[in-house]
Order: sequence, then structure tokens, then C-alpha cells
Amino acid sequence: MKQPSFLQTALLLLLAMPLLAWGQTANNASHNLKENYEAHMDAFQFIKDVPVDWQQSVYLEAEPGDYVTIARKDKHSEDWYVGSSVDENGHTSVLKLDFLTPGEKYEATIYADGKDASWEHNPQSYQITQKKVTSKSTLTIRSASGGGFAIRLRKL
Repeated sequence: MKQPSFLQTALLLLLAMPLLAWGQTANNASHNLKENYEAHMDAFQFIKDVPVDWQQSVYLEAEPGDYVTIARKDKHSEDWYVGSSVDENGHTSVLKLDFLTPGEKYEATIYADGKDASWEHNPQSYQITQKKVTSKSTLTIRSASGGGFAIRLRKL
């Protein structure tokens, strides 16, 4: 019997999972069918980039049962990775990047839910943007119902 080829969550939540729970990278690959990923290899560049060892973790925001956003610093570089997961109500995050090294510049690659994304009706809608940021920057990111986001902050 062929399994249904739809995601049970918004695509961007899957990208954030390695930051939110240990051992989730391998789980992501088997969570859904291969064809769900092949058309979105640009988004899955984040999974390729994300390290497995962290030197620091910072909880940026959380409301139990509703949303959580965590930043983790790579153990072997000055790069940071941010992951967020939200419930069925969605959430808008306002993130102060004051955990970054003061005086340094970073390139933020932001993998966010698309404007029309939802876990139930359009789980594969996403957008990837890049911008330069510092420890004084603030990012505002909307997450769809059942979605989330992932960010790579690469030190320049």
C-alpha cells in the first residue's frame, strides 16, 4: 500500500528540528517520503549545513505548548543556528540578535514559512532570504500554523 505523499507538518518545522531536539536530523530524513524533499533541495541546504556539536545554546522565546525558538552556536566555528517550532495557531517572532558577538557582522540565511503556508493546506510553502545582521539587529518572522523557521547566521 502506497503511503500518502503529504507532510504532516509544515516543511520549515522539519528544518528546525535538529536544533530543537537531539537526534532529529536522522528522523527528518525518514519522517516523510523522499519525493517530499527532492523538489525542495534549496531548503534542505540548511540540514546539510547544520552541525551536530554545540558550544552554546540560548533560548530566545518560549511559551509551553505554543512555540519555542532556540539559538545554538557551532562548536567549531563562530556560526549560529536558530530553530523555531510553533503550534497550530502560528506565531510572529521578534528576535533580538544580542547573543551574537558585538562588533561582528553576520550573513543571515532565513528559511521561513511562505505567506500562504499552513501544515494542513500548504505545508511546502516557504521562502529563503538573506540579509546582513549584527548583535544590534532584530528579526521579525511569521510562522504559519504548525510551522516554524530556521536561520543560519554565518560570521563574515
